[in-house]
Amino acid sequence: MYKVFIDGREGTTGLRIDSMLENRSDIEIIPISAELRKDETERGRLMNMADVVFLCLPDSAAREAVKLVTNDHTRIIDASTAHRTADNWAYGFAELSAEHRRKIETYQYISNPGCHATGFISLVYPLVKMGILPADAYLTCHSITGYSGGGKKMIAQYEAEERDFALFSPRQYGLGLNHKHLPEMKKQSCIDHEPIFNPVVADFPRGMATTVPLHLGQLTKAYTAGDIRKAYAEFYAGQQLIEIMPEGQPEGGFLETNAVVDSNLLQIFVFGEGERLEVVSRFDNLGKGASGAAVQNMNICLGLDETIGI
Repeated sequence: MYKVFIDGREGTTGLRIDSMLENRSDIEIIPISAELRKDETERGRLMNMADVVFLCLPDSAAREAVKLVTNDHTRIIDASTAHRTADNWAYGFAELSAEHRRKIETYQYISNPGCHATGFISLVYPLVKMGILPADAYLTCHSITGYSGGGKKMIAQYEAEERDFALFSPRQYGLGLNHKHLPEMKKQSCIDHEPIFNPVVADFPRGMATTVPLHLGQLTKAYTAGDIRKAYAEFYAGQQLIEIMPEGQPEGGFLETNAVVDSNLLQIFVFGEGERLEVVSRFDNLGKGASGAAVQNMNICLGLDETIGI
């Protein structure tokens, strides 16, 4: 039985990880008493007892928490932004390459991808690696998410009995164009420029759809939508949790953002033809976009089937 400690269990990501693990017969969750959950000595003691530690903390707290682990065998999976561009951390997106998967299997430190970043990287990294999209392309990304991604405070705002009328409308944010996911999106997609990124939160709890529009002139030659779809299918062949969706628009011409919640599945769509294409990834922002990905990474680093419990 593997021992797991969740540092920051009380947050949205931590609670979801806890619920995904609580009924597993191969996992023992190490508890911490409420009055000691901010006590560094106690947290450090429990972390060093664990096989795996999940950090579900703000960035600065996550950086400090890493220092509490003083052995070389406790695996750390950090759900914050703090280490997503760090060279000595494995980037926890196993489907991107055999090397990504190997690092998750062997590194002590694993950085869990961001939600919007997961959508963007899943679309852009393969195109760059396959020579379809130049690394120096200037890109735009639009991404819509359910409000659970905003944490407890935002969830309370949206689920209050009486709430602000503005919450009934989709709301664009990150208007300063310096969203915290941008360095991760650039580095982990292997591109030269940060994209113009337009995140939107809307009045539904869970789900995410990330879109990258592409003009034919941005590509290395005249690819069709079918070519791009085939390339994604080849790139992600054999991956259990990535699904390349068939040609054509969904019934009615609408793409629902919350269609794959409560799963760790990420679906990829390719739309358009001629001079204009767009590629879209759809997934659960608390699944493949956060807690589900963290548990998948735990499974991989422990040598288990990556799909257990997700």
